[in-house]
Amino acid sequence: MPSDSAAPPLTLGILGCAELARGFVAGVAPSPLLRVTHVASRDAGRAAAFAAEFALPHRHAGYEALVDDASVQALYVPLPNHLHAPWVLRALQAGKHVLCEKPLALNEAEARTLFDAAARHGRVLLEAFPYLFQPQTRRLHALVREGRLGRLRLMQASFGFPLARPGNYRHDPAQGGGALLDVGCYPVSLARLLFGTRPRHVSAQAEWGPAGEDRRIAATLHFGDGALAQIACAFDTAVHRHATVVGDAGVAFTDYQNHTGPERPGLLSVRSTPGWDTPLRDEPFALANGFRAEAEAFVAMVRAAERGEPGPAMAPMAAMRSLSLDTAATLDAVRESATLGRPVALAEAAP
Repeated sequence: MPSDSAAPPLTLGILGCAELARGFVAGVAPSPLLRVTHVASRDAGRAAAFAAEFALPHRHAGYEALVDDASVQALYVPLPNHLHAPWVLRALQAGKHVLCEKPLALNEAEARTLFDAAARHGRVLLEAFPYLFQPQTRRLHALVREGRLGRLRLMQASFGFPLARPGNYRHDPAQGGGALLDVGCYPVSLARLLFGTRPRHVSAQAEWGPAGEDRRIAATLHFGDGALAQIACAFDTAVHRHATVVGDAGVAFTDYQNHTGPERPGLLSVRSTPGWDTPLRDEPFALANGFRAEAEAFVAMVRAAERGEPGPAMAPMAAMRSLSLDTAATLDAVRESATLGRPVALAEAAP
């Protein structure tokens, strides 16, 4: 069987010309495993300008034309949150593999519908969380699995920034706006990754904006073995992004970045003893662009699916599906708890 590196690059199109799409194209450009060849916008002029800037050979005026373009194997979807589910579903039905920006959908029910469609059409669907795929987070996950922190007992993780632009869709709940879906999904997904399961129940409080959007949310996630994770997110704070992960034998501090590089190398400091006497030590990890890391993981899943490899080869895709569904279910429960002002229990994960 051919290796992924021996296969021709995966051809990929992008729905939309948002700033996020610009970062993605620049990030994946050095990869030999995929090639961005198409872009679509509802504004023909924007599509033409984007294609010219990044030397893309093809552009479309309208998303539908790109979805139906048979020369494209896969799509990257960085549209506003409320447009993810309809266009991901349309792309899967057209036979495209899909890498979709977080949040994959507005709720767990939508996310499950999309994964069911991917399975029905034999396509790969991956939620794009750059930080999950780059070496900083992978090393943290390995430390937890190796028992360097002992049994996990507590986690605190937060992500916020000042969203001052009026008219931005993130202010509009009807468009999937609010801090929880936009940035709260990061600490929630990190908690799910490290604890390995969805919480049993959550308790949350929120401060609401003038359009009914959540401007700030803080929540406690209660896991089945007594472990607790506290998460927070905000649209009206200074930029901050950090996590503290505590076990009964050690502690780790991280800023769980999307991208690490010489100018922003990222933080992962560890003390692998329960006492004060051992100093914190920086844990080594390679620097990487998270867009490239997630895209190359996506290509590996596509190649494994194309070869029809069973079992272990498809395990990463199954693991990411479970993580996405558990994260969506937890976000649903956090929103419900903050709205109702009481704890909310989560149902056990369905197969």
